[in-house]
Amino acid sequence: MTQQATIRGDVEFRAGDGMKLEIPDGPVEIEVAADSVMLSWHEGADASSTAITRDEFDRYVREGKIRLR
Repeated sequence: MTQQATIRGDVEFRAGDGMKLEIPDGPVEIEVAADSVMLSWHEGADASSTAITRDEFDRYVREGKIRLR
């Protein structure tokens, strides 16, 4: 089930084996699985998505950087 959330703060992900990138502040859609969470967002006309571990997601929620709606 897709949920709505808002990014407020430094939420990072790693693109492949590359450097960490930030998800911009604003609305995101999330899909929660047992061990990971998929986040999707728009930045201008561009759509992006990434998966982070469930542990990372839970930490960002605890810290208030991801706010569930």
